[in-house]
Amino acid sequence: MSLTGKQRRHLRAIGHHLEPVVLVGQSGVTEGVIAAVEQALNDHELIKVKINEGPETRHEAAARISEGTHSELAQLLGRTALFFKKREKKSKFEDL
Repeated sequence: MSLTGKQRRHLRAIGHHLEPVVLVGQSGVTEGVIAAVEQALNDHELIKVKINEGPETRHEAAARISEGTHSELAQLLGRTALFFKKREKKSKFEDL
């Protein structure tokens, strides 16, 4: 599932007021980080992740998280990434 520009814009507007729920530390994107992001996506569908300095660039880290969780990267602004993964049932984002 690939998001259109209009869908990304809508998600960015919703995600603007969100606080990061997962922090990527010095170790970079580990299995623990992937599991935490996966759980947060299952709970909220749209989350922010703060990517701190680590062994990989912020673009590489965001790509690894997106691949590992099968989610969409809606935005990468500075060191904060916005990820979206629609639930199969009871989604808050039925129009996407």
